[in-house]
Amino acid sequence: MILKDTLKNIARLQREELEKQEIGVPRELLNSLDSGSSHAVIISGIRRCGKSTLLRQFMRKLKNYYYFNFEDPRLIGFEVSDFEKLDAVLKEVYGQSKYYFFDEVQNVLGWERFVRKMQDASKKFFITGSNASLLSKELGTKLTGRHISYELFPFSFAEMLDLRKIKPSLDSFNDYFGQGGFPEYLKYGNDAMLQQIFKDIINRDVVVRHKLRNSKLVEQLAFYLLSNSGKEFSHNQLKKMFNVGSTNTMTTYVSFFEDSYLIFTIPKFDYSYKKQLVNPKKIYAIDIGLAKTNSVSFSEDKGRTLENIVFLHLRRKHKDIYYFKGKNECDFLVKEKGKITEAYQVCYDLTEENKERELAGLKEAMETFKLKIGVIVTLKQKDKLDNIKVVPAWEWVLTTDQHDAFA
Repeated sequence: MILKDTLKNIARLQREELEKQEIGVPRELLNSLDSGSSHAVIISGIRRCGKSTLLRQFMRKLKNYYYFNFEDPRLIGFEVSDFEKLDAVLKEVYGQSKYYFFDEVQNVLGWERFVRKMQDASKKFFITGSNASLLSKELGTKLTGRHISYELFPFSFAEMLDLRKIKPSLDSFNDYFGQGGFPEYLKYGNDAMLQQIFKDIINRDVVVRHKLRNSKLVEQLAFYLLSNSGKEFSHNQLKKMFNVGSTNTMTTYVSFFEDSYLIFTIPKFDYSYKKQLVNPKKIYAIDIGLAKTNSVSFSEDKGRTLENIVFLHLRRKHKDIYYFKGKNECDFLVKEKGKITEAYQVCYDLTEENKERELAGLKEAMETFKLKIGVIVTLKQKDKLDNIKVVPAWEWVLTTDQHDAFA
């Protein structure tokens, strides 16, 4: 439990600090946020990707609101019973409002009960969190049917262009190719910022949150996964590599990294869900700059870097993404409404020497799923090979609809 005066001081200090922050570049997600319904708006994403700034951008539209950040170190001891006290403090300091903005609320066990109660009193909540699993577990119990979830990523290429007030080109894409999209890193270019984000995720979002003992193993595993973005892996392979006693340990640790948005994994496509679970998966990093700064080999392979960027662009639009492996391989399949609708191959530089291999994998995927058109994303080439379109990445990642690439 926390004293009312303490909560009042913290609320005031947090609000003052929030209002000092720059509004920043309007995020692409801003205009998509639901503001009219009574549903709680849930925004999840990796640390320091701009969730609080996004809230601030939305707050500008309102005359009055309540804001509170539950990751404040001064809040040690805050319990679910303190929400009523906090609510009274917010009303006392800021008057009446129907809008509540809560940062990192998953740090308080049972938070969803307070939100549901206030929703019944016609209050509107905007909630951020850096752990997808904790949020979804709690939302699934008390807020079923009463929330809308969004995911925020580090800056896209378009958002980076907006930040720097520059035009899209191969040169500006090469900048993004080297730096990624974390807002603070794009401003200051300090590698230590990305290294600290990595450490915070490992220590606070994984080791401390899940009460793990072997922090060195956790860090080594995360380091390995970031260094091998774009490659296949299996949990059994990781078990042997890191000499741990159980495959389940590796499965659990990888899921912790995914929950904290450090990495994504995608399965090999198979009509059998059981086979999808046991087949090797592929790893992708949340951000190019983060992967390069916290790994030893990622930056050496430009093809994998481009593949990771393509994946992130697809993942912003779709959740069901797979890789294909038959006689040949295709990098990405997109599934919509139970059906594979798009196929993509990524090739940094398409040449006469690698053309047949790249085409073979894409064509096999197109034939398997009866797709009329396929796309090869390259660094800078533009071409058309029968029903396959070759597109430069810097143009392709600016498409708002993936089907635009087929036009």
